[in-house]
Amino acid sequence: MKVLLYTSKIKDLEKSGIGMAAKHQQQALKLVNVPYTLDSNDDFDIVHINSIFPDSLVMAKKAKAKGKKVIFHAHSTEEDFRNSFKFSNIASPPFKQWLKICYSQADLLLTPTPYSKHLLENYKLDKEIIPISNGIDLSFWKTDDNARQRFRQKYGFKENDKVIMSVGLYIERKGILEFLELAKRMPEYKFIWFGYTAPSLRTIKVSDAMKHKTDNVYFPGYISSSELRDAYAGADIYIFPTREETEGIVLLEALAMKIDTIISDIPIYDDWLTDGYNVYKAKDIDEFEAKIKGLLNGDLPKVSEQGYKVAKERDIKKIGLKLKQIYEKVLDKDLIK
Repeated sequence: MKVLLYTSKIKDLEKSGIGMAAKHQQQALKLVNVPYTLDSNDDFDIVHINSIFPDSLVMAKKAKAKGKKVIFHAHSTEEDFRNSFKFSNIASPPFKQWLKICYSQADLLLTPTPYSKHLLENYKLDKEIIPISNGIDLSFWKTDDNARQRFRQKYGFKENDKVIMSVGLYIERKGILEFLELAKRMPEYKFIWFGYTAPSLRTIKVSDAMKHKTDNVYFPGYISSSELRDAYAGADIYIFPTREETEGIVLLEALAMKIDTIISDIPIYDDWLTDGYNVYKAKDIDEFEAKIKGLLNGDLPKVSEQGYKVAKERDIKKIGLKLKQIYEKVLDKDLIK
């Protein structure tokens, strides 16, 4: 058994969740000794496609014509395409139709969570859909004694500064507008957002809000994984004010790094994250503000150790074993139910 991991335009996607997921797959397969290739000219038995560009569809059709098995990894849905880039809401209906065309080529669909599986079932694709986490490398996402100091020195934060961080593209869906409003409400704290989106792709609302940000907000842009690891270790709270996700790899990173985390109270997290137990959840900006203050003032108990257990369940080797099982079943034409 040999798998072609196919992600077109990987240079454009490497800083996105899809790009990170593709890297996770490579690592997962290495850990469980599943042979794979990134070269579409190599021989293979299964093509595992992460992207949804036109050449991804062409790849699927070519593979099927040669009798190969096709797996599409459904990282994208119409629901998480909305409220992202400029004109995304106008483009979302045709985007959904394109997704259906791509995903209909698959022998099997993978998607990160039961929630995203439920969304895809409403697309009437008549395909087997298996939820499987993107996974997290616990051997990498762990702190060391000097990480907090490195982070604070790099960005000029004092030891007693309270730092709230988030990670993501500069898009409304990720909650950047809420993040900026929280910083405005709490000038006594520092707010730092890692990630980047080109100005040409930002909505007017986002561009305007960033232009008028308060002085306690920092936008360092995209940074390396090792620098981001230091940030998780050096900040006091990670917030994830996202409006829609298929999983959220950065959330798994935060949980693995044992930083207290506040997330949006949205359906995707209903069945695996519990408010006040392994994370805190906020229904609106007022709740985010209250829970940030509650954690920083010591009025709310820390939940990071329980959060780590959630990440541990999604360790990258466990994901590799599950992928291996899925590939074997696909080749045997006995899809997992």
